[in-house]
Amino acid sequence: MCPKEDGLKAESASWRWGQRWVAVLLSLSALIALAAGYRATLVPVILVVDGVSSSLSTHQPTVATLFADLGISLRPEDWVSPDPALALAPGMEIQIDHARPVVIVVDGRELLLYAHDEAPADLLAQAGVALDYQDRVTLQAPMVTDPRDTRLRIKVDRAKTVVLEQGGVRTDLSSHAATVGEAILDAGIKLYRADRISPDPATPLISGLHISLSRSIPVSILVDGHTLRTRTHRSRVGEVLADLGVTINGQDYTVPALEASLDEGSETGTAIEVFRVTEAVIVEQSPVPFQSEWQPDPDSEIDTQGLLQEGEPGVLERRIRLRYENGQVIERRVEGESMILAPKNRVMGYGTKIVVRTLQTEAGPVDYWRVLRMLATSYSAGTAGVSSSSAYYGRTATGIQMRDGIVAVDPTVIPLRSEVYVPGYGVGYAGDTGGAIKGKRIDLGYSDANLKLWYRWVDVYLLTPVPDHINYTGP
Repeated sequence: MCPKEDGLKAESASWRWGQRWVAVLLSLSALIALAAGYRATLVPVILVVDGVSSSLSTHQPTVATLFADLGISLRPEDWVSPDPALALAPGMEIQIDHARPVVIVVDGRELLLYAHDEAPADLLAQAGVALDYQDRVTLQAPMVTDPRDTRLRIKVDRAKTVVLEQGGVRTDLSSHAATVGEAILDAGIKLYRADRISPDPATPLISGLHISLSRSIPVSILVDGHTLRTRTHRSRVGEVLADLGVTINGQDYTVPALEASLDEGSETGTAIEVFRVTEAVIVEQSPVPFQSEWQPDPDSEIDTQGLLQEGEPGVLERRIRLRYENGQVIERRVEGESMILAPKNRVMGYGTKIVVRTLQTEAGPVDYWRVLRMLATSYSAGTAGVSSSSAYYGRTATGIQMRDGIVAVDPTVIPLRSEVYVPGYGVGYAGDTGGAIKGKRIDLGYSDANLKLWYRWVDVYLLTPVPDHINYTGP
């Protein structure tokens, strides 16, 4: 192909593309003009639905066609302003107040109506429901099973008059309850599982119904360390325990007794305590202490002591019966005892052998048969506590006149009219006694002119002859 033909073809294609762009531009201009004309003919209005306002524009000619265009359906009870037949005008406000759905539950049926009233009495009157002065009206929330359900529910409970018999007393009872059990609870009567109600508590409540209520009695039982609480229709303690499976064996007993009646009038009920009684026999052995006894020992010198026989305790066996109540010992009774091993007394010997010895003194030798360690004091006729004008002044217990060498002694220790030797004093004659001179005590006598004061422990030598009667065990 020649170059000239190629040039003609390129110019023809360019011209066709230019024609196409012109056509597109003309179409767009027409569409823009049409849209501008459409918007210029829209009518702006305000729509208020149940208090919620919104602005919109429309080509619909009337209120009714606007509702149809928006898909708004109305019930006869709904309020619309202005009239749906009116033509729309720019800036017009259109109001819709929907009637609220109301469900009235009465006499076993549900009535549905739509209304603008809020007062339950007006709504019931609109539905043609007549009320008695004892009827009860309650407002209920919408059904929670469907969140879209906004219906107001009004329940009418008709008052029913029934007869309640309790403990032989009949009472007329007016109630709005649906069942027998609810009617009793509404009357402020607390029910317990063990109470008997006739007819059954689930029975629907109707006027004229006769209801019988038999109250159970509260009981508490303390048994085997546990407290059981229940209610019963039984009349005696034993019957209650039998119902609970609490057995009474052997010496077991109860407080109150098994045959005792329950306290029907008490709010706290009857307290029953079961005492479990058991017995056991035990054998106890206890030591029996030995005694000490003294025996004369002729082979030992006087005023000496020695063990002749060691003591050994005995064994006493007792048979003891123990009585337990609820695990605690309440009685301990000795049924018998026997000495299975007798005690062996301890025997102490005291010397009875008399040995005469000689003591060298400043006055010469003296023979003595016993020496006692004694507390020595001194006295005279003037210090003896007797008036000098008395006939007994200076008179000793043996009747002799008081003088140097007379000593006062305890006759159970040193025989009267015997002689003693006291170092530093000399030989004394046991011729007097005194109220304070007891046991190992000796009072050395002086004349008033020669009185010397003594108060010290000394050895007192009992001089021969040996008396016939001797206190071997000493003071």
